[in-house]
Amino acid sequence: MARITFIQPNGTENTVEAEPGMTVMEAAVKNSVRGIAAECGGACSCATCHVYVEDDWRQATGEPEAMEEDMLDFAFDVRPESRLSCQIKVTSELDGLRVRIPEKQF
Repeated sequence: MARITFIQPNGTENTVEAEPGMTVMEAAVKNSVRGIAAECGGACSCATCHVYVEDDWRQATGEPEAMEEDMLDFAFDVRPESRLSCQIKVTSELDGLRVRIPEKQF
């Protein structure tokens, strides 16, 4: 299991456990994390699971692929640390991952 901490815009933290193989978005939905709408269910066809990966974790989570980059164009307040949580696969190496949820999702 990997522990993932979701940080709300107001600073509130919610740490959940995720099984390797699932996505960060699936872990959020399974644990009812506020701010992760995941309207497309993880098909990378919306941007409602947008998160900001904290700097210490950016290398471990990797860079977005072309399709994800295209979808991020629809996200609110995109930054260099922006990712779609449906595209981040949980591995044991991501134990302790911290992501911030944007003020709003489109």
